[in-house]
Amino acid sequence: TTGAPSNSDSSAIVESVEDNPDGGCHIYRNGYYGSGISVVEGILEVNIIQMTSIQMTESQAENPLVDFVVTCQGSLPTDVCTVVSDPTCQVSKSVVCDPIVISDECLLTIRRSFEEPGTYCINITLGDDTSQALASALISVNGGEYT
Repeated sequence: TTGAPSNSDSSAIVESVEDNPDGGCHIYRNGYYGSGISVVEGILEVNIIQMTSIQMTESQAENPLVDFVVTCQGSLPTDVCTVVSDPTCQVSKSVVCDPIVISDECLLTIRRSFEEPGTYCINITLGDDTSQALASALISVNGGEYT
């Protein structure tokens, strides 16, 4: 690319040269090139602000349910993924992803079930087309109650 504008316009003149292998001729192309950049805010922060055990009957106790109340800052997410792992956060036990619709402020409740009572690492990821943000918690689920 060579050349520069001859006036005070901030656009650049683009001049390219191509070899024609058959006749040795050169093709010159001149013109202006412009580009735009869009800066998006993205999801900046995710927080788990509350965890609530769902009361179940004795027969349902082997698959406890917990509601997670989550907030975020920045742009509004379009999907949520929850990864339930062992207490070291190394071995994933389940992954659940769902689309979400949030119209005003980022406050949502996510209900997840657990295989059995025990201690788990929870990773909740909120995402949109341009960003993702993650919150983690260690939770101990005991037959319909958590600590």
